[in-house]
Amino acid sequence: MTAAAPCWSCGGATDGLFCAQCNALQPPQPTDLFARLGIPAAFEFDGALLERRYFELQRKLHPDKFASRGPKEREYSLQHTANLNEAHKVMRSPLLRAEYLLRHRGHQMPDGEHTVADPEILMHAMEMREALADATSRAEVEAVAVQARGEANTVIEQLAAAFAENNLPAAERLALRLRYLEKFADEARDKRVRASA
Repeated sequence: MTAAAPCWSCGGATDGLFCAQCNALQPPQPTDLFARLGIPAAFEFDGALLERRYFELQRKLHPDKFASRGPKEREYSLQHTANLNEAHKVMRSPLLRAEYLLRHRGHQMPDGEHTVADPEILMHAMEMREALADATSRAEVEAVAVQARGEANTVIEQLAAAFAENNLPAAERLALRLRYLEKFADEARDKRVRASA
């Protein structure tokens, strides 16, 4: 672990966030999202720890605490808060977390613009879309959505196992499947709103 840079204001020692001598807020440093929140870099972790760390850091870094400080610290506070919110969003979402971990470990997932070449994932996505298209009542749409949620939960469990075994090709395939399932869940939610009782 690299030592924190000296304080921009007085040159004193820092803990990475604040100066030990003048208490000035330090600029955000490039770091991975797990380190930013102080949680282990793994797919599975203690969700309560994530929330605790997030709110602890929010209390320390919130822009309201720096309203009477100079422009530099106010700007750093805004940057820290934006970084913290982004890290929290990614860590709370199994899909975003899986994609981030894959990138962090050198696996670049195809973005949404590229066609997925896995015929099994594509066939299943087509079957689910067909079932959703055939559903006419809210109850039928809900039944299809419940099935998709169950599948998504299973995929999340499989993702945890793949990451625990460091099986990145399997994790990538499962993350792609989860991406399709989440997109499908959004479509089902939209259709449920429009469907008749």
